[in-house]
Amino acid sequence: MEFPNPGKPIIILSFLCLLSITYASRNCEFSAIFNFGDSNSDTGGLAAAFTPPNSPYGQTYFHMPAGRYSDGRLIIDFIAKSFNLPYLSAYLNSLGTNFKHGANFATAASTIRLPTSIIPNGGFSPFYLDVQYQQFVQFIYRSKMIREKQLIHDKDYFGRALYTFDIGQNDLGAGFFGNLSVEEVNASVPDIVNSFSVNVKNIYKLGARSFWIHNTGPIGCLAYILENFPLAEKDSAGCAKAYNEVAQYFNFKLKETIAQLRKDLPSAAITHVDIYSVKYSLFNEPKKYGFELPLVGCCGYGGIYNFSDVAGCGDRVIVNGSQIIVDSSCDRPSVRVEWDGIHYTEAANRFIFNQISTGAFSDPPIPLKMACHKNTTVVDY
Repeated sequence: MEFPNPGKPIIILSFLCLLSITYASRNCEFSAIFNFGDSNSDTGGLAAAFTPPNSPYGQTYFHMPAGRYSDGRLIIDFIAKSFNLPYLSAYLNSLGTNFKHGANFATAASTIRLPTSIIPNGGFSPFYLDVQYQQFVQFIYRSKMIREKQLIHDKDYFGRALYTFDIGQNDLGAGFFGNLSVEEVNASVPDIVNSFSVNVKNIYKLGARSFWIHNTGPIGCLAYILENFPLAEKDSAGCAKAYNEVAQYFNFKLKETIAQLRKDLPSAAITHVDIYSVKYSLFNEPKKYGFELPLVGCCGYGGIYNFSDVAGCGDRVIVNGSQIIVDSSCDRPSVRVEWDGIHYTEAANRFIFNQISTGAFSDPPIPLKMACHKNTTVVDY
């Protein structure tokens, strides 16, 4: 499957296109960050609502489970740190939270659309994107009511914030594990990205102006896909080819949708981030970037990918009549890509952040620190 690449430059000699970069001399000063997403950016939402991840989650940085589905920090943590802001508190967490500099509405297992089955009677979060939006509405309402207590700085607090999104992987996974064919999952993509667009528009109406939107990663490289669909054709990196092609199609339609959003929301600065390419590079050329065994989970149990649906990282399992806790089986998470066969290690998340924050994988090519500014193209005939 091939997709058009509208990002390739076209040189026309009859005129010169000059990029007028209005943001060249100043960085953004975001008052806060508001994040929407799934487990790739959940800093404790699902843990607060249901069962938190057990040790060894969090072992690398926090030295204890910290509500994140990784051995340490996530990309959203590095984003916050880059602006000298505290790590985002989960909106659903009522203990030890600080919402002065934003909030995180992401929860693990979240989808864009209403999932077909939800926890505890299914595998997906009830806090899908529509619900995360409603939670944000409530956050604004309650914040305004207690402004005098200095929960927020001023009336422009929400307008000067950065709005980040990393969601969509679970919508594709829901289709795959719901026994839909690859073609049927592809057919669902336009409706998924349309639902995403509706939520971005609604958040814009509430005053949001700076958007940083990740596309979805190479789902076909993750151990939980490789283990559950062993007959899938593999590419040169060992990833399930058809499943990655669905992710690429999702990303293609998402990019089209974002292009339309820029027309529909003229006052917004919308940065689309190709996180797929960065993540795939870790599977395709791991040694080049100092990683090894990219397809094998660091914390898991069984199989060639060290992943099992029966017992995940931190779970208890009976082996030879004795109960053991599924622990990290790798000595150096710092050189591994996958933590538990679904999520990335802190080392991988740091690498991904360092790549995307430069603007090299952004459309338009705006670095993270300047994501509050729009770029304009001036045509000189």
